[in-house]
Amino acid sequence: MADVRWLVVDANILIRAVLGVRVYTLLEAYAGKVSFLAPEDAYTESRARLQAILAGRAARGIRVGGIRYEEELQALADLITAVPRDVYAEFETDARRRLAGRDQSDWPFLALALRFDCPIWTEDRDFFGVGVATWTTDRVEIYLAA
Repeated sequence: MADVRWLVVDANILIRAVLGVRVYTLLEAYAGKVSFLAPEDAYTESRARLQAILAGRAARGIRVGGIRYEEELQALADLITAVPRDVYAEFETDARRRLAGRDQSDWPFLALALRFDCPIWTEDRDFFGVGVATWTTDRVEIYLAA
C-alpha cells in the first residue's frame, strides 16, 4: 500500500481555483494521488474574499458575470477535505509562535501542516521560513507528481 501524502491548501489557492483554470486543473488531476486538506474556516474566508474581489471588479466596470463562486467552492469541497479545528487545535500555540510578526490569521493552515507533517500550497510569503515546506503554484506539480 502506498504512503498517504497530504498537502495543505491555503485560502489564496482556493480563490485561484475559483477564478482561474490552472489550480483547479491540478487539483482535479492529482486528487486521487494526494490528499488535499484545508481548515474548515478556509471556505468561509475564501467566500468572503471572493465576494470582495468580485465586488471590486464590478465597481471598476470589469465584467464579473458567469463566475458562480458558491458552486465553484462546493466543487472544491469534493477535492479538498475541510478539516475541523479540533483535529489541529493542539498545534495552535506553536503555529502562532512561528508566525510571530506575520499574519496570525494564517495559524490554522500552519497548524494543519504541522499536524499532518506536510507542506502548504500557497502564494503567501508569510509561510516562508516557518519550518514547513511551501509550494507555489508554478512549482507544486513537482511535489504532486513525485
